[in-house]
This record gives sequence, structure tokens and C-alpha cells, in this order.
Amino acid sequence: MQVVVSDTKSGKAYKVAGKDAEASALFVGKRIGEVVNAEILGLGGYELEITGGSDKQGMPMRKDVSGAARKRILISSPPGYRPKERGKRRRKSVRGNEISTEISQINTRIKTYGAKPVEELLA
Repeated sequence: MQVVVSDTKSGKAYKVAGKDAEASALFVGKRIGEVVNAEILGLGGYELEITGGSDKQGMPMRKDVSGAARKRILISSPPGYRPKERGKRRRKSVRGNEISTEISQINTRIKTYGAKPVEELLA
């Protein structure tokens, strides 16, 4: 399970390869928008907000779809579909807002910064 940590101050993103057991304990069962402690990922004092992710087949997660299952919904905006014309809608497969073991990438943003800089801890 990969965790992408975005630093909003510098505009950089860092990819952290979380071990499956550790990442499962931290993220499985959480939803988009929740804040988690990043101690397990090696970021002492940092808190991360979950902003999205994708499953093993590349289907994106949507905040407005409940549950962890993949569903086919009628959508007209990202994530999952970017219409070329205004008002265009399409039925697409997306994942729900709950993280399960099927998720391969989790996107996060730093909510609370720790004592050490992020570049020092992740680079």
C-alpha cells in the first residue's frame, strides 16, 4: 500500500511505501476527510488528512459514495470523469469513500506539522 504525502507549504509530494500490516492498521476502515496520526510512517508529530486514493485496478475513490465497494454511478465531475462539454454525464465505476484492503494508493495532505521538516524525514 503506497501513501502519497502532500506538503501544502512547499507544494511537493512524497511517496511512502507503507508495509502492508502497518498501513492496514493505520488506514483500513478510515474514510476520506479523516485525520490520522503519521507516527507509523516515520513522521513523528505529523497528522495526515486522507484526501482520496485508488484501488489495484486504478479506480478512484469518491467522497460522496459511501462504503468500500466499487460502484457504477452516474457522474458529471471529477474524480473519475472529466467531461469535455458542460452538462455531460456518464456512468463510471468508482470506489467508495472507505479504505479497504483493495486500495493500493492513498492520497494524504499534511494537516499538522511536526518538529522536523518533511524533507529530512522522507528524503
